[in-house]
Amino acid sequence: MSTVNSPSAANSTPPAPTPSPGASVPRTPGRFTSLGPVGLVLAGGISVQFGGALAVTLMPRAGALGVVTLRLLAAAVVLLLVCRPRLRGHSRADWGTVIVFGITMGAMNGLFYEAVDRIPLGTAVTLEVLGPLALSVLASRRALNALWACLALAGVFLLGGGGFGDLDPIGVAFALGAGAMWAAYIVFSARTGRRFPQADGLALAMAVAALLFLPLGIAEAGTRLLDPTTIALGSSVALLSSVLPYTLELLALRRLPASTFAILMSLEPAIAATAGFLILSQSLSLTEAAAIALVIAASIGAVRTQIGRGKAALPAEGQ
Repeated sequence: MSTVNSPSAANSTPPAPTPSPGASVPRTPGRFTSLGPVGLVLAGGISVQFGGALAVTLMPRAGALGVVTLRLLAAAVVLLLVCRPRLRGHSRADWGTVIVFGITMGAMNGLFYEAVDRIPLGTAVTLEVLGPLALSVLASRRALNALWACLALAGVFLLGGGGFGDLDPIGVAFALGAGAMWAAYIVFSARTGRRFPQADGLALAMAVAALLFLPLGIAEAGTRLLDPTTIALGSSVALLSSVLPYTLELLALRRLPASTFAILMSLEPAIAATAGFLILSQSLSLTEAAAIALVIAASIGAVRTQIGRGKAALPAEGQ
């Protein structure tokens, strides 16, 4: 899995470390890098939405924590088999980063599915996106990115119906907690991508998250986790919601700053609403259409700002 380094990316983040001789190099993610960092983020978002829809159908079989456990376990097995990460040769700081990344990943998934078990899926996604949006304001040093974040925030609230007062407060708290973990996930995914070659760090972090959640999943679902149909559905959720999007996002974060990536994450509610219209024939109100337009405009503005920043840095680099 190679990473194509653009001039602007070289100015924003350190290049990813090169794999050592004999390290496994998964081929499929390497082809994904031709999409560019923005394309990687969008492809990951689309995959997450299909995986999320499938996960909702699985909850009656295994419960929220059971679904998370199946998702993390299946994703860990796939990534460990494909990446075959080296366990030796890493510093204590490397292991600390990957362990915190795994804890963050497990907490993000667990809190989100607990939220979905109490409040509507679209509303949960809308509240969760507030975490990356807050990160975009805190991480960026440019006032213009704060403007894009505010515009995206307005769209997110419109998409959520303009208010959340009638919702289960525990579900809202879980969704906001998932948003905070999502912001931490962005930070530690970027750090892990810089410390480990290819997707090795992601595979190790996924294993950490799976081991942490296994006792919780067993406590809630018990022997239902061994049902063949449940395992098959859980594996599909893992591929769509974990393996594919997390790999794409890790690659993207090697070439995008955390603030721009966080604003792009505001597209998640818009992708969900668009998928509902195209696939499920769910009609969009004028308010929802306006919300999607605001979110897309904010994301395009953030990308254009970053591209302009990269072009402006090129002359200085050549001097």
